[in-house]
Amino acid sequence: MGKGKSLTAAEKKLLAQFECLSETQRETLQSFAEFLATQIPRDQVEAASSPEPRYTPRPEQENVVAAIKRLNATYFMLEDRAGLLNETSVLMTQHVMQGRDISEVIDELETVFARFYGEWRAEIPS
Repeated sequence: MGKGKSLTAAEKKLLAQFECLSETQRETLQSFAEFLATQIPRDQVEAASSPEPRYTPRPEQENVVAAIKRLNATYFMLEDRAGLLNETSVLMTQHVMQGRDISEVIDELETVFARFYGEWRAEIPS
């Protein structure tokens, strides 16, 4: 932050919540924030010219944020990022805050992305 810039109410609230987290939770939140910052609308021309997913094998040791990044790259053509963000956020929260098993969460993330892809394909005129 530059000199003289005061925090907004939302920034203060986020900072207060961040300070209540454990070091591991802070790292996860930072990774997730970095992921969100990389999300930009996909060029519709790219989606139209290459609608097939670009599958990347799932590494043996993968964290939830890396899985989301991999799946975003795989299903680059998906346009409903808000819907995906909602469902991925729920799964991320279940893993971080409730201790849900990482492989189970990643399996479900793969299912969510595949479902969104199936819905996207169904909307494309033949």
